[in-house]
Amino acid sequence: MRSPAVLVAVFVCTARASAQQPGTLHIGSAAARPGEMGSGFIEVPAGVDSGTRVPLTIVRGREPGPTLALIAGTHGDEVAPIIALQRVRRELDPARLRGTVLLVHVANLPSFLRRTVYYSPIDGKNLNRVYPGKRDGTVSERIADAITREIIERADYLVDIHAGDGNESLRPYTYWSPLGLAPRADSVAREMALAWGNDYIVIDTARPRDPRASVYTQNTAHLRGKPALTTEAGYLGIAAEEMVARNVQSVFRLLRYLKMVPGDVELVRHPLWFDRTEVLRSPGTGIWYPLVERGHAVQKGTVIGVVTDFFGDTTAVITAPFAGVMLYVVATPAISAGEPLGMVGHALEER
Repeated sequence: MRSPAVLVAVFVCTARASAQQPGTLHIGSAAARPGEMGSGFIEVPAGVDSGTRVPLTIVRGREPGPTLALIAGTHGDEVAPIIALQRVRRELDPARLRGTVLLVHVANLPSFLRRTVYYSPIDGKNLNRVYPGKRDGTVSERIADAITREIIERADYLVDIHAGDGNESLRPYTYWSPLGLAPRADSVAREMALAWGNDYIVIDTARPRDPRASVYTQNTAHLRGKPALTTEAGYLGIAAEEMVARNVQSVFRLLRYLKMVPGDVELVRHPLWFDRTEVLRSPGTGIWYPLVERGHAVQKGTVIGVVTDFFGDTTAVITAPFAGVMLYVVATPAISAGEPLGMVGHALEER
């Protein structure tokens, strides 16, 4: 059996070879030649449950260059990135583009159409926890398998673009995941995070290291030697204009950094780096009353909120485990045992 390092090398060679093929690029029903744009669907056939499809656009520049994959809608109720990629499609000119951009408009169409938070309405699974997927698995696993084969393996760089889900009030930030397995992927992803533009950057070194159990979209690319990010900008499942525009701006900042479109490179000058985070989870089912907001600074022991039973009696008081910043807070009342209530990040003084 090949080691993970060998697997990384094999996947990188495959991706780069496919990205540089001349002529028409076909992905599902989408097709584009150099200098063209084409949209269509990756079909995810029915299996142990119902099938679905993944809408995508291929944008190919006239000049050869790298392939950047941008994925929205991994969680279906995170809508600001979905609307943002529609705008990117309108604004991205193949005549000015070097290389190829793959726009996955809605990765998780069942969740988007049913407006579900976190989980698929078909199989109850979180798409961002089942990568690299299974061809014979449930629908979320089959979507992950299709995106891994058709998008991730073709890409040289990837961004999985998230936002606050329908229940989350979120302050924009980016995940950078240096795992120490592929130095170039680690270092280039750091620069990509600065180019993307979010000034809060979470350093996540705890992601899985086995390409066969990569779990997350971004991590699937990273373990194949492809610099990749997970970004967060948007809140409460709404297409707030400032968050949509922020995501569009971030895409073009990254394209300039990768020299895929002309223009000056901008990097965040004074980022705030977070060396650890903790998701606060509800110990019981009931009603959630948050007492802080996104972006608030908290001290160790600060009361984040309280959980009550359905009659209004307090059943749990949730406090901050350490001093930090609330990167997101669940801002809707319904809560079930084990579900997130918010996430606090600990900031480094210097990096």
